Amino acid sequence: MIQEKNERRSSRGAKGPARPATAMRHQGLRESLSDAAERLIETGGLASLRARDLAEAAGCSVGAIYNVCADLDELILEVNARTLHAMSQKMQSIESNDPIRRLTGMANAYLTYAAENRVRWDALFSHRLPAGASTPAWFEDVLDAAFSHIEAPLGVLCPDLTKSARHLLARSIFAAVHGMVALGLDKRLAPIDLAILRSQIRLVVSATIDGLPTIYASPGRGRK
Repeated sequence: MIQEKNERRSSRGAKGPARPATAMRHQGLRESLSDAAERLIETGGLASLRARDLAEAAGCSVGAIYNVCADLDELILEVNARTLHAMSQKMQSIESNDPIRRLTGMANAYLTYAAENRVRWDALFSHRLPAGASTPAWFEDVLDAAFSHIEAPLGVLCPDLTKSARHLLARSIFAAVHGMVALGLDKRLAPIDLAILRSQIRLVVSATIDGLPTIYASPGRGRK
């Protein structure tokens, strides 16, 4: 993918800005490529996303891909952003005035999504950018939006937490849940019956949440 990126940059070097009609065609092709990439990843995982197959699925030439994308990593990030958005909607749909019920409900919703969408869920965590590349700001915004659903009930449970402390705590709780989901769904390592996994996640999340008010009631906690 690094080579694709370099080829893309060199091919654009002598060109000026795209005209409006060309920009619209490029946008349409970009959307078609994103949709095609999503279908390929959803059915065959990241390994199935090859330029030739992608071009065929989108109805364009291989060269046309690099007229609108720097590399295939851009399309993978767009597909992964759609996955994050779908998970975010699942978490947002959990409605409860009880922050503990809401957090355990979101953990359960995350497990359900992962179990029902194994391939694209796995693609979200398997993708690696080329060495030296940074995650784009727009993708970080998508991540922040997803984590915000976890942060909201934490603010109710621990109102004295600073924004940065709440931000970090939300990610720590997610990491714990994700680890249990990943190991529980992995058929090679430690597969767990889905009902048992669901109850264990609820137990761990509940125990963690129950202790938060006491922990963060200590002087100085969460105030840095």
